[in-house]
Amino acid sequence: MARTRLQRCADCGEYGLGEECKDCGGKMTSVAPLKFSPQDAQGARRRQRENAGSDEWIEELPTPRKEEDE
Repeated sequence: MARTRLQRCADCGEYGLGEECKDCGGKMTSVAPLKFSPQDAQGARRRQRENAGSDEWIEELPTPRKEEDE
């Protein structure tokens, strides 16, 4: 089942409501991301799977500043 009703074709970029594009027959994907909820029931499980908070995870986070060697 789709997360939202509006779908977009991955191949040709057309919009529609079905799971298959009517123009080219390609696979339709959701247009909007999942809604954020602070009461995320699966949040703890997802963070555990991604090993969130570990040293490796922290090092992989993007940073707006480049580190300079001193």
